[in-house]
Amino acid sequence: MTTDAGISPLHVEIGALKGGSAELSQYVGQAVLIVNVASKCGLTPQYTGLERLQERYGAQGFTVVGVPCNQFLGQEPGTAEEIAEFCSATYGVTFPLTEKVEVNGEGRHPLYERLVGFADAEGHDGDIRWNFEKFLIGRDGSVVARFSPQTEPESAEVVAAVEGQLG
Repeated sequence: MTTDAGISPLHVEIGALKGGSAELSQYVGQAVLIVNVASKCGLTPQYTGLERLQERYGAQGFTVVGVPCNQFLGQEPGTAEEIAEFCSATYGVTFPLTEKVEVNGEGRHPLYERLVGFADAEGHDGDIRWNFEKFLIGRDGSVVARFSPQTEPESAEVVAAVEGQLG
């Protein structure tokens, strides 16, 4: 895999939660919200808002992509099957989930290598701060927004950014 920062995050190879490739390239031309997720976090209820965004905008060329990560206090310890079951049964998640990856440190997945250089509205770039940090990829494949973990998926700023990409 190349580390050329000019390549869209959607062209990075990453596995799907249930095996095989997540094929993020299928979302080129759409708006994509990439979120590192965890099942045992105080922010886990954000799955509800993420799913509502998926339901509200999915038919307009938008998708959420959840990226499980266990780097923050071990809050995503489950197997792929356990994560899938939890997301489906507890939150009715229909958006795609990738394999569990590391988002920080030496083992940082190449997807996050492409994302972490983008700063949020407060100027934070670099390492992921916690579970549920959000990156919006525009229809052109570039990162257009970054939102802190505490920013609710259905907040005015996230909705405005998504709608801005859907035009």
